Amino acid sequence: MAFFLGIDGGGTKTSCVVADESSILGSGTAGGSNIVRCGEERARESLAAAIRQALTVAGVTPAQITRTCVGAAGAGREEIRAAQQQMVADLVAGEVIVVGDMMTTLEAAFVGGPGVVVIAGTGSLAFGKNAGGDMARAGGWGFAISDEGSGHWIGRAALSASLREMDESGTSSLLDRIQKAWRVDVDALVPMANASPGPNFAELMPLVVSASEAGDMTARTVLTRAGSELATIAGIVIRKLFPEGGAVPVAMSGGVFRHCALVRQVFYNTVKTEFSDAVVGATVVEPVRGALEIARRGS
Repeated sequence: MAFFLGIDGGGTKTSCVVADESSILGSGTAGGSNIVRCGEERARESLAAAIRQALTVAGVTPAQITRTCVGAAGAGREEIRAAQQQMVADLVAGEVIVVGDMMTTLEAAFVGGPGVVVIAGTGSLAFGKNAGGDMARAGGWGFAISDEGSGHWIGRAALSASLREMDESGTSSLLDRIQKAWRVDVDALVPMANASPGPNFAELMPLVVSASEAGDMTARTVLTRAGSELATIAGIVIRKLFPEGGAVPVAMSGGVFRHCALVRQVFYNTVKTEFSDAVVGATVVEPVRGALEIARRGS
């Protein structure tokens, strides 16, 4: 019997599923395995932990794996692709395919068909394919200059907005939450936030969502902007690939969409306002399922 692994290697979380030709047998999760964000050592540890957990649940050994597909941000760069391929090849038997996370997400959303996906996790990206096979992307140029609407962007924008709020009114409940989360006062927070490399701003996203749900207008404004930014990059790809408009399938993926109803709502409403016939999926797509399908068919 053939066994397959599908892996989604994100900046914050790594997901792995083990399956045979027809059924998922086990799954595992671990920390981030995006080499650019996490470094090779941490990426290797996370991949090993997620794979080990999934195999244990499935009752399958590493030597029984026929083929693995890894969806990873940055896999368009040969050195990243090769490094992740080697990491997984050291852990399990069989062929290892490494593709960009946009390809696995597109597969999970549309099973090879046309459409546009917007990924909003630690980073962000819009990617699509039309019926003629043409592809286009927008965003995803890295957290320092792009990744609008991502978890990193939300955390950084929330800190910036809370400091502005403090400048204007002398106080900010959102800033108080951030200081408590990072266990620092403003004097220590400022050099910490401006350091290079800087802190993990993405870890602030749950705090921002919680503050927004509790009525904090600064947090709500940041999340509203995030939804709008993600709709903007979706629109860029839609106009490139589907200039005539119509019933363009649009899908959401990633932890920002999964954990924040406000971002989903703003994204949906903004896309539908500009592209009234677009078909925006209500559920958040799991790219690991796309990785599994690519592993099963081998391409």
